Parts: sequence; structure tokens; C-alpha cells
Amino acid sequence: MSAPSPLHALVRAERRRQGLRLLVAGASAAVAAAGAVLLLGLSGWFLAGAALAGAAGPAAVLAFNYLLPSAGIRFLAIARTAGRYIERVASHEAALKALAEIRPVLFAGLAAGPPERSLALSSGEASGRLVQDVDVIETLFVRRSAPWAGAAAAIVGAALTALASPWAAAAFLTAFALQVALGVALGERMARAPGAEALAASGRLKDAVQAVAAASPELRCYGLTPTVIDALMESDQALGEARERRWAAEGLAGLAPAVLTGLAVAAVLALSAKAGGPLATLAALTAAAAMEGGSALARMFDDNGALDAAAGRLDEMLVPGAGGTASLAQPDAAAPITLRAGPLRADEASATLAPGERLALVGRSGAGKTRLLEMLVGLRAAEPGRLVIGGTPLEALPVGAARPLFAFAPQDAAMVAGSVRENLRLGDPDAPDEALWAALDDAGLAAKIHALPHGLDSWVGQGGERLSGGERRRLGLARALLRPAPWLLLDEPTEGLDGRTEAAVVEALERRLQRTGQGAVIVSHRQAPLALCGRRLEIP
Repeated sequence: MSAPSPLHALVRAERRRQGLRLLVAGASAAVAAAGAVLLLGLSGWFLAGAALAGAAGPAAVLAFNYLLPSAGIRFLAIARTAGRYIERVASHEAALKALAEIRPVLFAGLAAGPPERSLALSSGEASGRLVQDVDVIETLFVRRSAPWAGAAAAIVGAALTALASPWAAAAFLTAFALQVALGVALGERMARAPGAEALAASGRLKDAVQAVAAASPELRCYGLTPTVIDALMESDQALGEARERRWAAEGLAGLAPAVLTGLAVAAVLALSAKAGGPLATLAALTAAAAMEGGSALARMFDDNGALDAAAGRLDEMLVPGAGGTASLAQPDAAAPITLRAGPLRADEASATLAPGERLALVGRSGAGKTRLLEMLVGLRAAEPGRLVIGGTPLEALPVGAARPLFAFAPQDAAMVAGSVRENLRLGDPDAPDEALWAALDDAGLAAKIHALPHGLDSWVGQGGERLSGGERRRLGLARALLRPAPWLLLDEPTEGLDGRTEAAVVEALERRLQRTGQGAVIVSHRQAPLALCGRRLEIP
């Protein structure tokens, strides 16, 4: 027996939360479907009857009642339009509100999941899951009213065709049931695999485009732009072919119900022939309109199957409690931290730091200094025996439980496409402007930001491209300084800075550490930042 799907449980919870809106959408869809079927049937009867009256002569024309059918047609047209409008508004509102709850839970699950899983997802694949797969959920909510519309269409269709012949009603209901079953079966067999293939191809193309965009200066310098464009076009062509196969499968899956609708109309017309032209026309047009309700119902069942496929991918991103209000038990901010140089032997060199102490991590390039910092903040799985916080091995704590203790400035701090203020407030979303300027000053970047036309509101560009490499590094450092945490983790904080700027940054860091009493673990190949530390630990 397979484990229950967390995504299905989340969707069910949102269905209950949006129950009133879905109820309004369903009732409105039933009104719209019934109105559409009645409208087409009555219109057919009216036109056929008017034609017969006209052919019978002036006396029949004068005796024919045009007013009541005309009023009924106008009323049904208004009812259909109003029902469809209310259904669209209510169903889309329910879908959007549900997604507003579901997307953050999925993103939180991605962030809170085990590093070996979360960081293994490429950006294109993660985007595909958070966009295309979640769109399946939106479609499911929007089409939640299909059973109401299908039931209304079937009931009204059977009632009107029965006016012409009970056998016509039986033929219609049989065709309606076959259409639903056939639509579900064909959608499952023909469209599901091409849809998954198109999703995977879309993720690969996104990955390729993002990789090329990040390396565009180097590609231009080495004259490789045409080669890369050719490679991108191959990925784009693969996506186009996958989508063509998907659309072809969906078209073939929709062809059979269309043929069945034609056969149903022909059967109803033949079985209603004895009832006379107006009633036969009413029955045939009613059947044609009502069969559309069966097609929508089949699409909804197929969407349920698509949700199962999406759940298989999205369930991997859902971590219990990731989107809830419960917080992890956090280590004591005053607890000592022990770092061991290597995981192989118990007698490896180690350092135990009390709050406020500073440690320099040194060693050759590739020794694992950055990896050790990433373990502390939960970006990598903690190696057994390497890190201990307050007497508890880090690997025994939940992923991310120790993150509140640390403010991390990585070597290549990511910049969001936004303003200086927005990038800084990733460290502290509630920080006032005074704190932002203080952090920029301590990072040696305040004068540069003051000189920009819009100050803190200046746009940094995609990935911080409007800033130099040294300015991006200092902005990342300022973001870490802004975070209220008892420990600073600084990875090459002055790399790429000239000697004068480096000296100013180191001096400002010394003043800040003395003022705040923060501890620090610093990785660097330069002596100036290492001089801030009273202790050293060499990573072999």
C-alpha cells in the first residue's frame, strides 16, 4: 500500500477552505449548463415551428405564438451568461486563493528539505515543479464545477429528448456515459506521457538558458555565441517537438468524443423523427449541447489523473511542518560550538568556541573550508563528528535548526533582481533604513550607495550585474552584518578588493565585532581578515 500523498492532503484541505466559493461556482455552472442546453433546444424548436407556420400560410403565422418562446430565449441567454460569469469568477477566486496557500508551502518545503535533495534540483526543474505542476492544481480547482455542469446537462438533456421519444433519451444518456468514459481513457493513455515529456523538456531549456545567461560575457569574449545559440535551438526544438506530440495526442483524444457526439445527435434525430420536425429539432440540438457537458466532465477526471502525476514530483518537495507555524527547537545562542578539522579520526584537530570568539579557517584551496560553513547553516548535510553545538552533534539536529545562530556571507552571494534595499533586507526584512546604512558603512559600501541617483532604491540589475564584483561581495557582507545572529560566517569577505578598501573593511569589521560581541568564523586566503581572529584551525 503506497504512502498517502502530502500534496493530495494539502489540496483536500484547500478544497474545504474554499468550499463556499466552490459551491457557488458549482451551482452557477449548473445554471449555465442547463441554460445552454435549454437555450439551444428551445431555439431549435422555435425556428422549426416558425418555419412550419410560415409554410402553412398566413392563418398559421397569425396563430403562432412568437412572444413566449422569444421571451424564454432571452431569459435563458441571460441566465447562461450570468451563470457562466459567476462560475468563472468564483472558481478562479477559489483557485488563486488556494494557490496562495499552496505555493508558499511548496517553496518552504524546498528550502527546508534535506540539502542533498533540495540542492540537487536544477533551477529549471525546480521552476517546472513550482510553475507547471502547480498549474495543474489551479486547473483542477477551476474545473471543480464540471460535475455540477455535467449533471445539469445530462438531466436537462434527458428530459428534453424524452419529449420527443423515450428511446431518444435512452440513446442520449448512453452516448453521454460513453463520452465521459472514453474521454477519461483516451486522455490517460494518449496525453499523459507526452505531457510529462514536454514538462521535462521545458525544464532542460530553462536550465540551458540560465547557464548561457550567466556565462554570456565569457561566451562573447571567446566568440562562442553562435555555437551556444545552436545548442539552445536544439533544446528549443526538442521542447517544440515534445509539445507537438502532446497537442497531437490531446487532439486525437478529443476526436473520439467529437465523433461520438455526432453519432449521438444522428441517433437522437432518427429516433425522434415520428414526433415531428420541431420536437425532433429540439431533441437533436439538445443532445448536441448536452454532450459538451460530458466532454467537460471527462476533462475534469483527466485533470485528477494529471494531479496524481504532478503529486509524484511535488510530494518530494513537501516537508512535514515546513509551511506551518511550528518552529524548530533551536540551540541556545550562548552554547559553545566545536568544529573538527576532519571527520576521519577522533584525534583530528578541533576548536571549541565560546560566544564572541573568532576563528580563522585556513587550508589549501579545495580542502573543505567552505563546505564546513555550509554544513553549519544546513546547505549541506552535516558530516558525523565534524560539528557540535552545545554538546549536540549537528547531524542529530533537524535540517536548518541551527540557522538562526548564523549570519552567512558566502563567496558568491546571490543578488536578486531588485534594489539595494531589497537585497539587504533578505538579511532582516524589518530592518529600518538606519540599520541598512549602518551595515553598508561597516561593509565599506555606504559612500558608493549614497552616490547612486536613487540611493537604497537603486536597481542592482539581474544578479547584481550593475555592481562590480567587489561591490557585490561587500553588499553580500552588509546583508550578513544586518542579520541579527550571534555568529558571523564569512567566506573570503575581502577577495577581489584593493588593499586600501580591504583595510577599511577589516577595520570596520573589527569595530562592529567589538560593539556587538558577535563571534566569527572566517575563511580567507588573505592575511588582513584573518588578523581579526584570535584562533586558527587548519583544514588538511
